Amino acid sequence: MSRTQPAPGWLQPVTDYVPLTLFLIAYLTADILTATAVLIGATLLALILSYSVARKVPVLALLAAGVVAVFGGLTLFFEDDLFIKIKPTIVQILFAVVLYGSYLFGRPVLKLVLGTAFPLKEEAWRPLTIRFSVFFLIMAAANEVIWRTQSTDFWVAFDTIGQIVITFAFMMTQVPFLLRHQLEEGNGAETQDS
Repeated sequence: MSRTQPAPGWLQPVTDYVPLTLFLIAYLTADILTATAVLIGATLLALILSYSVARKVPVLALLAAGVVAVFGGLTLFFEDDLFIKIKPTIVQILFAVVLYGSYLFGRPVLKLVLGTAFPLKEEAWRPLTIRFSVFFLIMAAANEVIWRTQSTDFWVAFDTIGQIVITFAFMMTQVPFLLRHQLEEGNGAETQDS
């Protein structure tokens, strides 16, 4: 078995969305503190699953888990939901900074994350990285507006269902760009205008 074999397609959706789903269920059946404890535990289990299946943990998932642990821990310690509500803002900003910063330093994380599934021409990674970075900054701003102006019920719905739907919609808007800039089969690392 090759060490560079890509992770199975089901792994990332499971590790990304199952903790959020469990957070939502715990919130609906208990309260925000219980949901926060469930989120911390589910995120840790997701990291363990990721490592046990793929023998690696993606850097963005590790960053997100760290923020969940810190801000979730503060929420539980102080019994104050402010910390868990600002957690998505911090995660989204970190994602934007890591993505764009990694591109500037010549090691684009987005290419490492998407490059196997979507082999693109080299010149496509810069605009795609900028698009994802801007998207994450917009999501951070949206989280700030929503937790400051809406009820906790509304914020939980946005943080779970809303973010998943918005992220999926954003990804769908990028499909034409990905198709336009994909490498043709047999070209390997070569770029070729069509």
